[in-house]
Amino acid sequence: MADHQRVHPAGDPEAPQPQTTPLVPRNSSKSDNGDPAPQGNVYYPPMHRTLPVAHSKPPKRGRSCLCKCFCWTFSFIALLIVAIAITAGILYLAFRPKLPKYSIDGLQITQFNLSNDSSLNATFDVTITARNPNKKIGIYYEGGSRITVLYSGDQLCQGALPKFYQGHRNTTVLVVPLSGQTQNGTGLLSQLQAQQQATGSIPLNLRVRQPVRVKLGKLKLFKVKFLVRCLLEVDSLSADNSIQIKSSSCKFRLRL
Repeated sequence: MADHQRVHPAGDPEAPQPQTTPLVPRNSSKSDNGDPAPQGNVYYPPMHRTLPVAHSKPPKRGRSCLCKCFCWTFSFIALLIVAIAITAGILYLAFRPKLPKYSIDGLQITQFNLSNDSSLNATFDVTITARNPNKKIGIYYEGGSRITVLYSGDQLCQGALPKFYQGHRNTTVLVVPLSGQTQNGTGLLSQLQAQQQATGSIPLNLRVRQPVRVKLGKLKLFKVKFLVRCLLEVDSLSADNSIQIKSSSCKFRLRL
């Protein structure tokens, strides 16, 4: 029986042989960057390293809302200030406001003596002149005013202005009664008499706190306060005598 012979297919000598060259051939060196150095005519592509990307943290929403709220508030206040300034400028150009003027033109003393309990009783009649120089502005003098006369910080008497309306470019003369009582007035009266003999005059301080409403054309504004302070020098403080005012100066302030 004939032996079966196994036939093995022979490879095609003309077929291209698969490349078996390793990634890093033998007897080759690597560059400092980790890429294999080319050898002969063979080129190996460089190896790229993948670095992790650092993502920034998103801003906190609470802080962003707070910044927006602050910006809106600041913008609103700035616009409000600008609007008020523009309105005030328009009113000033339209009405040309001027401050009222006050003066003390007379002082009459009907009582200034000690009582049995050593208290000092004083009754004055003060003549006050109020001038409104404005063409288009009127002044309503409201109730609740207070006038005080002081000597060396001690109150001698007090009173109040009546309610009235002062029109444009008007001058009003008021005679205001004042009265008061100072406890332990013996020392105060002695001090007054000593100053009168030494200097020939007595300094007095007259203060006025008057609530008013200003009328611009036909518009009546909110209530404000006039503060008037007058410094007087009189020759004496004797009852039933003609009191001479040697000097008088008044300062005016407006308080909202």
